[in-house]
Formats: sequence, C-alpha cells, structure tokens
Amino acid sequence: MSAGHEFRPGLEFDVDALQRHFAAHLPQHAGSLRVRQFPGGQSNPTYLIESPSGSVVLRRKPPGVLLPSAHAVDREHRVLAALARDGRVPVAQPLLMCDDAAVIGTPFYVMEHLKGRVFWDPTLPELPREARRSIFDAMGATLAELHNLDPVAIGLGDFGRAEGYVARQVARWSKQYLGDAEAAGRFESMERVIDWLPRHAPATEPASAVVHGDYRLDNLMFAPDAPRVIGVLDWELSTIGNPHADFAYHLMMYRMPPVSVGALLGQDLVALGIPSEEEYVAAYCARRGLREVPDLGYYMAFCLFRMAGILHGIRGRVQRGTAVSPQAKRYAAAVETVADLAWKQAESTGLR
Repeated sequence: MSAGHEFRPGLEFDVDALQRHFAAHLPQHAGSLRVRQFPGGQSNPTYLIESPSGSVVLRRKPPGVLLPSAHAVDREHRVLAALARDGRVPVAQPLLMCDDAAVIGTPFYVMEHLKGRVFWDPTLPELPREARRSIFDAMGATLAELHNLDPVAIGLGDFGRAEGYVARQVARWSKQYLGDAEAAGRFESMERVIDWLPRHAPATEPASAVVHGDYRLDNLMFAPDAPRVIGVLDWELSTIGNPHADFAYHLMMYRMPPVSVGALLGQDLVALGIPSEEEYVAAYCARRGLREVPDLGYYMAFCLFRMAGILHGIRGRVQRGTAVSPQAKRYAAAVETVADLAWKQAESTGLR
C-alpha cells in the first residue's frame, strides 16, 4: 500500500483507500496519487499529495494513544475555512474534511499546497541584512491583523469560550503536565510556576480574539520573491482567547536561547538588521491601537510555562513511542531548561 511513496516509519497509510476517497469527495484531484511525508510536523503528520491535476497537502491525527483534547484536525479545518472566507489573514484554502478514521486510520483534512518560503531561524541567515526588517514587519502585521478580527463576524464566535482564557490554559497545561508526569517526569520549577500563575493572574483581560496559539516564524509561509506572508500554518492550538497572551508567546523569540524554537536571546540585533523587542512591541501596539501590552511580564511567564508544557507532552510521547518528529528527543530534553526560564520570568515580575 505504500510502495513508491515516502513515509516515516509507523506513519504509513493506505494510499489506495485515499484515492477512492478523493474520487468520491475531491474529484478535482482524483486519479493515481503519490504521497510524500513532510519532514516537519511534530504534532500532526503532514503529507504532500501529488495528483494528475496538481498537489495538495493532507494533515492527519497521528496514530496511537493521544491526550483527549490534542490533535484536533477538525478544529484546524474550521478555523482555516473561516479565515479563508474572510480573506484578511492569509491561509491555505481548505478543500476536504474527513472524520472517518476508517479511510486512512485517523481523521484528516486536505488543503491547498502553498508554494513559498519558510524561514526556520529568526536571525534569517539566508537573507541580506537589509531584507530582514521587512520580514519581521510582515510577521508582526499579520498577527496584529488576526487579533483585530471580530470572531463573531467571521463565524468563530463559538470557537472557544471568550472569558478566562489564560486561567483555562493554566489549568489545562497543569493537568496535562500532571497527567504525563509518570512518563515524562516532574520538575520543581514547573510546579512552582503552576502554583504562581493562578495567584497572580491579571484582574482584567483584553477583549477576546482569534488566537493562533503557536505563532512563530517557521509557522509562516512567505511569498517566493517578496516580504509578504502568503499563509499562516499549523492552527492546531487556535481558539478564542487572550490576544496579549498570544502575542507574548510570539515574543518569546526575543527571550529564549535556541533550545526548542528559533530564538534571538544574546544576538546582536542591530548588526543583524532586526528590530529590537521594544520596536517590535511598539509596531504591534500601533497596529492594534494600544498604548502598551498590559501585564506583558505575566503573560511571558505563562507562555514560557506553556512552552514547557508542550515540550513535556512531547517527552511523554517519546516515552510512549508515539512521537512523530525526528526532533522529538531534542525537544523533550529541553523541558527543564524552559521550565526554569518560566520560573525566572515569574520571579522577575516582583510578584510573590
């Protein structure tokens, strides 16, 4: 069933079954298919599907034992569809949703194949110095545009609960951390932050917005020949939530060493031609009509904690044998480092 196709071990599926499904539900891409799995995709395995009429991209739930709320490809498909209809935030056009696990073993969706550039390192070594600032400008502008959308107006009013986003996220990731503790271990700094965050939550939250949940440089695709975002990728963690927390997560690139994601800590930003953190925050605020991002220090501690929770979940998948990325072991090893950063950030706020 997988001869002539490119799969990572354990992530193969029946291509003949997919061809039959396409013939019935996506006839514009019917015919003989060739499947090549992308090397990335830590969470939901992603594949390039080549058909006689062109190529599309398929994302599926991974096989194996999964946390109940994770890998919700149906939610990814829904937010892509809403944003594609609206048109202000660039995304790949969704083409098909299949909830029937019997077809290829797990639910999946299919979207258009965008062709452009993905940058993995925010120092942008592949670009000349004078081209880097415009990439950062486009990246920040796209996130501000997302946060400026009215969720109700674009059909996502019920995509998440409008109030208490951070409190629910703290509770969710704390629960997942404890649930995975037997497989992935326990860490003192993580548990200190779990205690600290609920006690120091901001008294008020900003108006809710559509939040991406994992907005970073390598989840964006840029035009081949211009500093323009043509697609925001990987919407697995998207919901209705706190835009300031979503921005703080993105801003972590300035505060972290290169442990699990690209980072700018310790880099000479002036020499690189990259805006400072202060400039980047000011540009975001100007696009959102804000004087500042309130409680940014708290949200940064929360986001570092959540990153540690994500890495802890990967560590659990490594231990259970269900991790799908070749980089999973490296990510799993970073849990303690990022948890320590979260606690240091919490302490730096001066709140005890």
